[in-house]
Amino acid sequence: MMGSGTISIQEFMKCDLRVGVVKHAERIPGTSKLIRLIVDLGELGERQIVAGLGLWYKPEDLIGKHIIVVANLEPKKFRGYISQGMLLAAEDENGVPVLLTVERPVKPGAKVH
Repeated sequence: MMGSGTISIQEFMKCDLRVGVVKHAERIPGTSKLIRLIVDLGELGERQIVAGLGLWYKPEDLIGKHIIVVANLEPKKFRGYISQGMLLAAEDENGVPVLLTVERPVKPGAKVH
């Protein structure tokens, strides 16, 4: 039985979740939270993603990480930078974001099922 707040499997399948490898990361000038990342999504190419992780992550610590990205999210502008996707994170017990990653490296652009 479907309750409020649930979605169908067909709705969930609309989300294109991919493994991306962070190739570049830098703080967006004039902000304390925003980081601009360039993420390799394999056959989908490189994408610029803007994330509000600057209070908890140093840009240089993100380079090389295999992260989970919503690849078909509508682009959105943050402080003049277009974000072409969204990385996924969970919050720990203190409300600190923790990036979702893969257990071991996989090819950039691999679909998440």
